[in-house]
Amino acid sequence: MSEQDDMNFSSGVAAFETKSFSQAMRLLNPYAEEGDAEAQFRVAIMHQNGLGVVANPMTAYKWMKTAAEQGLAMAQHSLGFMYMEGECVEQNGEKAVEWFSKAADQGLVGSLTTLAMMYEEGKGIERDLEKARELYKKAGFDQEEI
Repeated sequence: MSEQDDMNFSSGVAAFETKSFSQAMRLLNPYAEEGDAEAQFRVAIMHQNGLGVVANPMTAYKWMKTAAEQGLAMAQHSLGFMYMEGECVEQNGEKAVEWFSKAADQGLVGSLTTLAMMYEEGKGIERDLEKARELYKKAGFDQEEI
């Protein structure tokens, strides 16, 4: 990335963070198209929630999956939620577990906790209290009452 590219990318992230979503989309979309996972993740969020653009679930899913496949943990976590909730994609507990597990393997405690909750409640997958306890413990929670 050139210095100008760095500035444009940073400006796009700053616009996103300050909720200037139209500007963020304009600045980040070219980076998403070029394969930048962070840009793809943020563009997906904007399409998913109609921020700076008309909400477009198919486009949101496409960008989130692309970023997740590149190994961006937050995108993997978000894709897990899409599958868990059936948002932007058909609900699929097994795929949710797959993506939450990938994010958890990268250290995202939220993904570990969500996985534990899925196993505890049997949400989208077969209930497994032992697995839930193991995941809660890994996430740093003491779950004696499960």
